Amino acid sequence: MKKRALISVSDKTGIVELAKRLAVQGFEIISTGGTAKELQDAGIEVIGISDVTGYPECLDGRVKTLHPKIHGGLLAIRDNMEHMETLAKLDINTIDMVIVNLYPFRQTIQKYNVSLEEAIENIDIGGPSMLRAAAKNYKYVTVMVDPSDYEAVMQEIEQNGNTLETTRFQLAAKVYSLTASYDSLIGNYLWQKAGLEQFPNTMTMTFEKQQDLRYGENPHQAAAYYRELLPREGSLVNAIQLHGKELSYNNINDLNGALQTLLEYTEPAAVAVKHANPCGIGVGENIYEAYSKAYIADEVSIFGGIVALNRTVDKKTAEEINKIFIEIVVAPAYEEDALEILKGKKNIRILQLNEFEQQNAKQLELKTISGGLLLQEQDEQDFEIQELKIVTERKPTELELKNLLFAWKAVKHVKSNAIVIAKDNRTLGIGPGQTNRIWAAQMSLNRAGAEAQGAVLASDAFLPFDDVVKEAAKAGITAIIQPGGSLKDQDSIDACNKYSIAMVFTGMRHFKH
Repeated sequence: MKKRALISVSDKTGIVELAKRLAVQGFEIISTGGTAKELQDAGIEVIGISDVTGYPECLDGRVKTLHPKIHGGLLAIRDNMEHMETLAKLDINTIDMVIVNLYPFRQTIQKYNVSLEEAIENIDIGGPSMLRAAAKNYKYVTVMVDPSDYEAVMQEIEQNGNTLETTRFQLAAKVYSLTASYDSLIGNYLWQKAGLEQFPNTMTMTFEKQQDLRYGENPHQAAAYYRELLPREGSLVNAIQLHGKELSYNNINDLNGALQTLLEYTEPAAVAVKHANPCGIGVGENIYEAYSKAYIADEVSIFGGIVALNRTVDKKTAEEINKIFIEIVVAPAYEEDALEILKGKKNIRILQLNEFEQQNAKQLELKTISGGLLLQEQDEQDFEIQELKIVTERKPTELELKNLLFAWKAVKHVKSNAIVIAKDNRTLGIGPGQTNRIWAAQMSLNRAGAEAQGAVLASDAFLPFDDVVKEAAKAGITAIIQPGGSLKDQDSIDACNKYSIAMVFTGMRHFKH
C-alpha cells in the first residue's frame, strides 16, 4: 500500500517544496481547496478529498474532511488485525502523514470592526479534528502544524524511509498545544462577546513565547518571556528595541512597573524604577524638566535603573540621561539626534513603545501561587476629586491639593506598606515595602531630608496610629492624603489638627504586593 500524506494549509510557506520531496519518497498527496490548486499549479499530482471520500465538499466547504475514509485512515492501529480488516472491508486506505494549518481565527478577530459572523466562519472544525486524530495515532502517523518542522522531518524520511517514533511523539505534543491554544482563543473571544461573568468556573488562557531569557530573577533560575495572543495596544510586549543587548527577566518586570506608573500622568512625565519600585517620578512643562525632576528625586537609586518617559525624547534630554549609567530608556519616540546620543553608550537598551497611553481597557492581573493562580482586575480605578473628604480643621491649599494628587498617583505603584513624600510635581522620598507603616514613613522622610518642609505625604493604606502624623509634623509636612477607615482615624485627625496639617481621606486604598 502506498504511503499517503494529507495536506491542507492556510500558511503555504514551504508547502510546494515539501510536497515535491514527499512525492519523490513515494507518497501520494491528498489535498483540498486552495492547497490542492497551489500544488497542482506546481506540477504535483494531487488526489482530491472528494475522490477519497466519494462525497463532494458541501455546505460552502464546511464539510469536506469529516468522513470515515479520512478519520478511519488516520486512527487505525496498524498492528491491530481487526482494525486493518475493517479498513479493507470498508475500502479505506491508511493516511501516514497530515500537514494542516488551521483557519486564521486569530488574524480574523484582529481585523478592524470584524463581525461576529466573519469570526465564526473562521473557526476551523475539520482541521483540528484531523490534527487530533493524527496526533492520537502518533505511533503510525506523522503530523505537522509548523513549517519550521518540514526540513527536519524530510531529512529523517530521506535518511530512514520514515520518521522516528520519538519525532512523531514530539510533533503530536505540538499539535495538542496548538489546538488547545486555538480553542482557548475562540472560547475567550466568544465569552467576552456573550457578556458572561468575568471569572468563569474554569479558566483557560494562552500565551506564545516571545523569547527565551538568559536566566530569571537570579542566574540559577531558567526563564522565558511570553506574550498574550491578542495584547492591547500599548502593551509592553509591543515595544520595539532600537539598541542594546537582550532584556533580562528583571528588566522586563521593572519596565512593566515603570510603564504602569507612567500611565497615571497625562502631563510630560518621567518615571525612574529600580528593583520593581519607583525611585523618582517627575512631571514638568516638557520632558526635559520631567526627567530632571525624576533624577534629582533620588540621584543614587536611579543609577543603573530604568527610565520611562511619555513624550518624544529630544537632544537635551538624551544628553542629560547619558550623564549617568541607565540600563533602559523607553519612550514613545526619539528625535534622530537624541537617538544617536543615547546609542553612544554601548550597554544602554533603548525601547520605543507607541501608543502606550491607550491602555484603557480593563485587564486581568495574574499571580501564580503553589498549585494555583490568583486573578484580579488591575488596580485602574480611582476616586473622583469631589469624593475627597477633608477631615481636618485646616483645608489643603490649592497647591497642596495638587501635590497630594500627584503623590497619590505615585504611591499607588509603590510596594506596600508605602509612603511617598512629594512637592512641586516630583517625589522627594519613597518608602516601599516595609512591614509596618512607620518604618515606611521614616524611610521616605529621611530620604526627603530638609526638602520635606512644606511637602505632602501620601499613604497607600490607612494610618492605624498617629505615629506617622507625628513624624510628618517633625519633618515639616503640611498635608497628608490617605484612604481612611482605621478604627483609630480620630487619633490621626487630632494629631493633624494639633500640628496644623491638612488631611484628606480618599476612601480607597492601593495595596500593592
